[in-house]
Amino acid sequence: MRRPTLLLVLPLLLVAGCAQTGAGPADGPNNPTPHRAEAFDQRAARVAEAWQPGPDWRTGYVPLEGPTVLTGDPRFTPDTEAAFRAGWYRTQVPIPPTRVGGEIRFPDGRLTLPLVSAAEAYQELDQGDPLPCPGRPKRPGLPTPGGPTVEPGPDGWATSTAQTACLPLTVTGVTLGTVPVRTSRGEAQVPAWLFTVEELATPVARLAVAPTAVSRVPEPTAPAGPLPDGLVSAQDLAAVDGARLTVRLGVGACDTAITPLVWERPDVVVVGGSVTRSTGECIALLKMEPVTVTLAAPLGARPVLDVSTGAALSIASR
Repeated sequence: MRRPTLLLVLPLLLVAGCAQTGAGPADGPNNPTPHRAEAFDQRAARVAEAWQPGPDWRTGYVPLEGPTVLTGDPRFTPDTEAAFRAGWYRTQVPIPPTRVGGEIRFPDGRLTLPLVSAAEAYQELDQGDPLPCPGRPKRPGLPTPGGPTVEPGPDGWATSTAQTACLPLTVTGVTLGTVPVRTSRGEAQVPAWLFTVEELATPVARLAVAPTAVSRVPEPTAPAGPLPDGLVSAQDLAAVDGARLTVRLGVGACDTAITPLVWERPDVVVVGGSVTRSTGECIALLKMEPVTVTLAAPLGARPVLDVSTGAALSIASR
């Protein structure tokens, strides 16, 4: 394990959104007005026209999600999830330093690229040691000395009687495999180092493609002018399942009638949302609101662009 890391947890308010496949009639509280729907369509068309990625988008490797991937349900506890999010690991096995080559399998072909070693992947995975936890047991499952402890929560400090240890995740094995990753060329099977973790029900995968072989997502070209009033941007993709997209919108704390909007053509998809703003006083807080849209056809290799910035959206960290 390496350098100590300070973990700052900021709570986000997540509210389930209503599914909608696009701008519909303004005959209900969750439908955008015709004016907003028209404004969205006009801006989305300009975003799509401005999208001009370079050749690497179709011929190289451009990942659209982070380098650390869970390969299934890890069955997190609060402590193991905190350790995973913070990058707290320790190893009980040797980590091979040998570099190898590997192949990415795209829906439209294959690409052979250099890979990092398991030791290099682990070095990026391990972000330091857990923070001290005064009064907590040194091993999971033991009672806390002296009775209840206090822990910080969303509303301040609260008393808890059931605590486990502040410990890193324990790596007990490592193998080279592949994991599905969304890329600019659709979902690909990408080489990854799979770290078996004693405390989790599924391995933690660290993508193994060498940084020199990874192409960056193109810089967006936003349309001129601000986003029209009543429209909001898309922050990232929570999930992609065929033609069904779960998108997280950035909305205000007091916004209501939050409605997803989508504009698509055969080569690109643009997403955003419509809201009704509060007329009274409201705290300045950005909420991440998950909403679902269904496309006319499976997404495939089409990019999903934010209607505000024109940026290609990536899968949120898992």
